[in-house]
Amino acid sequence: MSEIKKVVLAYSGGLDTSVIVRWLQETYNCEVVTFTADLGQGEEVEPARAKAEALGVKEIYIDDLREEFVRDFVYPMFRANTVYEGEYLLGTSIARPLISKRLIEIANETGADAISHGATGKGNDQVRFELGAYALKPGVEIIAPWREWDLSSRESLMAYCEEHDIAVDYAKNKKKSPYSMDANLLHISYESGILEDPWVEAEEEMWRWSVSPEAAPDEARYIELSYEKGDIVAIDGEAMTPATVLATLNQIGGENGVGRLDIVENRYVGMKARGCYETPGGSIMLKAHRAIESITLDREAAHLKDEMMPRYAKLIYNGFWWSEERKMLQQSIDYSQRYVSGDVRIKLYKGNISVVGRRSDESLFDEAIATMEDDAGSYNQQDAEGFIKLNALRMRIAATKGRDLLKD
Repeated sequence: MSEIKKVVLAYSGGLDTSVIVRWLQETYNCEVVTFTADLGQGEEVEPARAKAEALGVKEIYIDDLREEFVRDFVYPMFRANTVYEGEYLLGTSIARPLISKRLIEIANETGADAISHGATGKGNDQVRFELGAYALKPGVEIIAPWREWDLSSRESLMAYCEEHDIAVDYAKNKKKSPYSMDANLLHISYESGILEDPWVEAEEEMWRWSVSPEAAPDEARYIELSYEKGDIVAIDGEAMTPATVLATLNQIGGENGVGRLDIVENRYVGMKARGCYETPGGSIMLKAHRAIESITLDREAAHLKDEMMPRYAKLIYNGFWWSEERKMLQQSIDYSQRYVSGDVRIKLYKGNISVVGRRSDESLFDEAIATMEDDAGSYNQQDAEGFIKLNALRMRIAATKGRDLLKD
């Protein structure tokens, strides 16, 4: 690694990244530029400025990226109905390419030699941050402190803060370390602590965005979502920006006990890890989007999308947002959304999300043909006979050739 004079750090103002600022200054004798993103995590980001200044940082970036995050990353992902390993809505994963992008932009603006992040050497985020950075600036130097220093626990980080007089929220707290958390407009995640035992149920006090289904209102809540080309543009008839849509759905969903998830996932770096997630708005979006597609998408186009989705989800989870293959898949997904416009009516009740209505000017649903009553000649039921025989032909041939399909 060549001499590092200036580093751009993804900075939250929390324990880990506050230690990293001082560690970079002392280890590399370099200037640190901090970058704090407002992704809708529900906390004020401006206090990060004072914390960075207290650490001697001169160049401080605090950016409101909420609209860009939802418009350019969350919405495209939800057009694909993206779910990783059957359940996870990729709330952490989808934020990382935007952070990488902004880190590189700031490095270019400030003439920095390197970027740095607070992801541990055990997690997926180090991979996501760095794959994105290398894709956007191949020669960039990357400093990953967790792979270099000998601080191996949150307790050791707090001890470092006391030794170096770094003011962070938990530096003077002698109690057990809090959950490791990540949040943005799409989700909030929880790891560590009692969650490291996959048998132990998460504490009710842990959840921040949602009430428990048991404590949710006894009366159902109905909402109407309006779509244009695969994206929600209005709730209950009120036009909204992408970020406002997601924030509103988070609030409504959380109030009705929607969006909690407790899973053990397979990390890209090799180990299994347990995480708890709250994704109330995203859970509603997933259900509603499939509903509007159900009446507007051609059958085989819909099925092809479903076949593509696991590969697409894996690419995002593993950090390949900027890859050629993700972009190729995205173009196919976006093309499929040309007619995905209309309205979906959703019923929320004690943690459940039910689709109770869908309509569209682009609907392929033909009531005259689908009816179980007299269709006035719209559909000739005798046509089904030839269709069935043609589809059975290969199996009939096999049987006539002596193959016993009951035994094989």
